[in-house]
Order: sequence, then structure tokens, then C-alpha cells
Amino acid sequence: MFKIKIGIIGGSGLDNPDILKNRTEKQVSTPYGNPSDVLVLGEIEGVPCVLLARHGRKHDIMPSNVNYRANIWALKEEGVTHIIASNACGSLQEDISPGTLVIIDNFIDRTISRKQTFFDGEQGHPEGICHMPMEPALCEHTRRVILETAKNIDLKVRDGGTIVVIEGPRFSSKAESNVYRSWGAHLIGMTTVPEIVLAKEAGLCYAIIGMATDYDCWRESGEKVSHKYVLQIFQQNVKKVISLLLALVPQMAKENWDETIRNTKELAEGSVIAPNQ
Repeated sequence: MFKIKIGIIGGSGLDNPDILKNRTEKQVSTPYGNPSDVLVLGEIEGVPCVLLARHGRKHDIMPSNVNYRANIWALKEEGVTHIIASNACGSLQEDISPGTLVIIDNFIDRTISRKQTFFDGEQGHPEGICHMPMEPALCEHTRRVILETAKNIDLKVRDGGTIVVIEGPRFSSKAESNVYRSWGAHLIGMTTVPEIVLAKEAGLCYAIIGMATDYDCWRESGEKVSHKYVLQIFQQNVKKVISLLLALVPQMAKENWDETIRNTKELAEGSVIAPNQ
């Protein structure tokens, strides 16, 4: 069986290296520049993991300036087979209250300035053009294990949801928020794209644990979205995410990932059109 190594990309409030045992730090560079921070190597119940703070450990990198390509490339080069990403999100639906965990299964991209491929024709980067299918958007095998693990530890999560990814760093206007609601979207965030696309290009199994931290700005009553409020709600509920991760990693190690990893890698390789092809 494939030996797995799990990359954990921590967003707002979830980049604490204390979840890993036998920690070491590794500074790396990539053909796309430096990742957001050092890679923190360690284990959860003997399973090798790599933790990366998406916004840097000082949270000083805004969403549009995150070097997503360097982050994913660095994790791939470290031998990661899976990425579990955490995201603080705004809720676009009444039944997704602040604090709810959502195991996201789709996205709508509204970003405008981010490089979404490793295959950009620049010197030193992979050759060719990658036309990557994005359905299914997430690794369904990984999603299923997350859902089963949550059930086993009696943690309530929502199965599925579409996240609208906006450029940021500003939050939405009320009109924008209501447009996204009319599309049937469930959450809104700023970092899923291009992370999700690049993980697929890299042949990695990628899944997201989203936490609703607010009702965005469409709702007439209640606390209005602000960064201070987002972090407050996330910190109040971060233990739920950590408990899920600590239970999830050893459960993933019990799974047979041979077919999933093989298919994911074959899709990535088969989506590249080589020069002169």
C-alpha cells in the first residue's frame, strides 16, 4: 500500500504546531519562490504530517499575496500525498450557523488576480499546458473518511457545501452577498482558489474543513462580519477542528489509498498537453 503523508494547511487561527509530535522545522524554497512559512514536520499517532501556515505564523500575508504555488509545490516535494485544508468562511445560508463545520464539496471562483497553474511557460517551470478537470472538485475518498471520522467522535458536521471564493481582502457588499446566495452557494471565503486547483495539478488528494464564522453581511440581524468577529468565533470553535484532525489522521492511515492516489496522479499527468503534442 502507498504510505501516506498528510499536509495540513492551517488558515486563520489554525496553524498551531503543537498538534504535531516530534516537531522539526524546515525552511525550503521552490521554483515559484518561498512558501508562506517554514514547513513544520512531525507526527500524529505515528503518521507523518507537514503543517504549513497559509498566511504565515504572524498572519501577515493577505489572501491575494499568499504564494499558493510555492506552498503546494513545497508540500509535494516533501512527499505529501494528501492535503487537509482548514478555512474560516462566512455563511450564506440560515441553517449554517457560526461555528458549523462544513466538509466542502464544490466551489465558485470569483478571484481575479491569482496564478492558477504551475504550467505558465516560464523558464524553470514544468513544460506544457495543463487543462485540469475540476469535477469532482475535492477528493471524494478523503471527504468520506472525514465524514466517517466526525461521526465516530460524535462531532456534528455538514456533508457538502459550495464555497464562493472572492479576491479579498475586503468582505462582500450586501448586494454581492445576496447574489451568491441566489446562486445557491453555502459559504464564502478568500483562499480556496487557487489552492484547490494547484493541489489537483500536483496530483494530491485535497479536502477542506470549512468553519462558518459569521453570516456574512446579507443577514438583517445579528453580528456583522468583521475580521475581529471572525477570529473570535474561530478561536471559540477551533478545538472542534483540532479534535477532528487528531482523530482523522490515524484513521486515514488505516485506509487503502492505492487506487485513489494512483488515479489522482494519473489525472494530473494526463491533463498536461506537452509542447508540440
